[in-house]
Amino acid sequence: MRPVKISFNDYQDRVNACWLGKNIGGTLGAPTEGRKELLSLTYYDPLPDKSAPNDDLDLQLVWLEMMREKGIYPTLTDFADYWRNHLAPYPWNEYGFCQRNLSRGLQPPISGCFENYYIDEMGSPIRSEIWACVAPGDPQLAAYLAWSDSALDHAGGEGTHGEMFWAAVESAAFVISDPKQLIQIGLEMIPLYSLISRSIREAVWCFENDIDYVEAREKIIHNFANGQPCNAIANHGFTILGWLYGKDFGDKLLKAVNCGYDTDCTGATLGSLLGILGGMAGIPANWKDPIGETIVLHKYTQVETGKTVAELTERTAVLARQMLEERSDIAAFSDATVLPANILSLLSRNERALTALQRDPLSARITVGDYVVSLHYNGEPVLHPGIEKVIGLTVEKDDLPTPFDYSLTATTVLQIEPIVPMFGQQRVRILADKIPARFDINATIMVGGETLNTSFTVLGPDEAKGFGAGKNVPTCPNCWARIEACICEK
Repeated sequence: MRPVKISFNDYQDRVNACWLGKNIGGTLGAPTEGRKELLSLTYYDPLPDKSAPNDDLDLQLVWLEMMREKGIYPTLTDFADYWRNHLAPYPWNEYGFCQRNLSRGLQPPISGCFENYYIDEMGSPIRSEIWACVAPGDPQLAAYLAWSDSALDHAGGEGTHGEMFWAAVESAAFVISDPKQLIQIGLEMIPLYSLISRSIREAVWCFENDIDYVEAREKIIHNFANGQPCNAIANHGFTILGWLYGKDFGDKLLKAVNCGYDTDCTGATLGSLLGILGGMAGIPANWKDPIGETIVLHKYTQVETGKTVAELTERTAVLARQMLEERSDIAAFSDATVLPANILSLLSRNERALTALQRDPLSARITVGDYVVSLHYNGEPVLHPGIEKVIGLTVEKDDLPTPFDYSLTATTVLQIEPIVPMFGQQRVRILADKIPARFDINATIMVGGETLNTSFTVLGPDEAKGFGAGKNVPTCPNCWARIEACICEK
C-alpha cells in the first residue's frame, strides 16, 4: 500500500497549469534572453497573441512521445535514438554538441560531455517538468528519470544537477507547497558541493536574512555568474529569487525574469512550478489570455504531438498512471489527496537519485535486452597511435552490477590484453599503431545464460581535435539549423 494518495482530478488541473505556466514564463522572458542588466519589465513586452515557440517545452514533447511509443522505462539508447530522429537540426550550444557526438557514434553519457563546453548550461534543467508530471509525489523517481535525460548533453555537469533539482521540486509540489521544504527536497537529490546547490542556498540565505532583492541579485552575479548568459549556476539563483521575493504569480515571474541572463528559461521554469502549486485557479486571466492554449513548436522540433495544452495534459496523465502503478513505491492516484504524517521524510528519500549520480559520465551505456552494458573510457573516448589505453566493461541489471564473461574484438587494435579489474570494471589494455578517424570495439557478453552482442565507438586523433570554448557547431546560413540537418527543403 503506497502511502501518498494524490487526487487524480487535482493532479490533472495542476499539470494543465504546469504546461500553461511554462508557456507564460517562456513567452514573457523570450524577448530579453541574453541581456545581463537588471530589467524593468512589468508585463509582456511586446504583448503576444500566442505563446512563443520554445525549446524549453519542445524537447519535453519528444520525451513524451518517446514514452508513449517505447514505454515508461526509457533507456539511454531510446533517448539517443529520439534525439537523432526528432531533434537533429538544433544547433545551439549543448544541443549541437550532443548531436555532433551522437553522429560520431558516441553514446550517452559520454555524448554529453566530450568536447562540449556547455555542460553547465540550462538546456537540461528546462526539461524537468515532464519527469515531475509523470512521477508526481515521488521526487527521487522524477530526479532519477531526469538524470537520463540530462546525460545526453550535460553529463557530469551542472546542467544535470539543475534538472534533477527541479524535477524533484516540481514532483513534490503536487502534494506540498511550502517553498523552503520544496527547495530542501530538491537539494537532497544533488551533490552538496555542486555549484547549483551553492547558488540556490545563497538565494535562500539572502531571502531569509532580509537582503534586498536587487542586492541579492548582485550577490548571485558576483559569486556565481560567468560570461555565458545561459550558464545554469547563476540562473538557478535567479529563479529562486523570483519564487521567494515575488508577491504573487505575476510578480514572481517578473522578479525572476528581471534578473536578466537566460530569461526565457528562468521564467518558464518558475511558471511551471507556480502552475503546479496553484493549479489553473492560481494563474490570473491577464497572464494566460494573451497566449491561449495552443502549442507552438519551434521549426527545429520534428515530432507530431498534441496541439493544445489540454491535449498535452491528457497524454501526460496517461503516462503518469502507468508510471506510478509500475515504478513508484510511495505514490498512487486516488479520489482524494491523503498524505501520511511522515510525508516530508518520504519526499526526501534520495536513493534513486544517488544511484543515477554514481553512474560514470565517461562511459557509453547501451541497453541490450534486460541488461545495460557500459564501456568505460576511463578518460576521453580517444585512442592515440602507439599509446596504450585502458578501457573497462560493466554489466548491470535493474541498476545492480552483474557478473559476466566477455570477449572483445576490434580490427584496428593490434593488442587487447586483459588486466587486473578495478573500479568494478573488467579492464583491458588496447594499443594500435595506425588509427582511423573512428572505429568500433565489438563486445560479446555472456551473462545469465544469455549472449549479448553490442559495439562501442572509439575515436582517433583526427576525429578528436577539440572545439573552442563558447563556439557552436556549423549551421546552414539560411535556416540556421545544424548544417548536416538543414531544414531548408522541408
